[in-house]
Amino acid sequence: MRHGDKINNLGRKKAHRIALLQNLASQLITHKRIVTTLAKAKALRTYVEPLITKTKKNESATQISHNHRLVFAELQDKIAVKELFTVVGPKVASRPGGYTRILKLGIRPGDNAEKAMIELVDFNEIYGKGVDKAAEPAKKTRRGRAPKKADAAPVAEAAVVEAPATEEKAAD
Repeated sequence: MRHGDKINNLGRKKAHRIALLQNLASQLITHKRIVTTLAKAKALRTYVEPLITKTKKNESATQISHNHRLVFAELQDKIAVKELFTVVGPKVASRPGGYTRILKLGIRPGDNAEKAMIELVDFNEIYGKGVDKAAEPAKKTRRGRAPKKADAAPVAEAAVVEAPATEEKAAD
């Protein structure tokens, strides 16, 4: 029975699992999106989101340096910590949570593992606020459109007026 056992061990011992999550988190912060298995992506989300939250709490100078130390203790990567506090932190400051998005990519042919892409939400230009819909031209279609209701009434009256005139010509 697995009562109260919510952590996915990913088939690894604790030290190996921590090293794996540190490396995945560093690469996610550096590259803003990575492709991995679905199970690793879900485990990474629970690992990296509290670290991103720590970058937002900047009340005083001592708090900032303390959060730097806490995040560095988790990641063990100076470049990733600097990127997290200088680039990622200010960009997600207004977001209340949910900093990552997981997109399923299908299965890997070799071992049938489910692949997924995990990305930082605010750094995707396709889905984010950076896309300006007003700048895109309106799409045109080839099919005709039904006349609007205001225009439909005069057209119907004109058809009724013309119809008897054509019947008289046919009777002659």
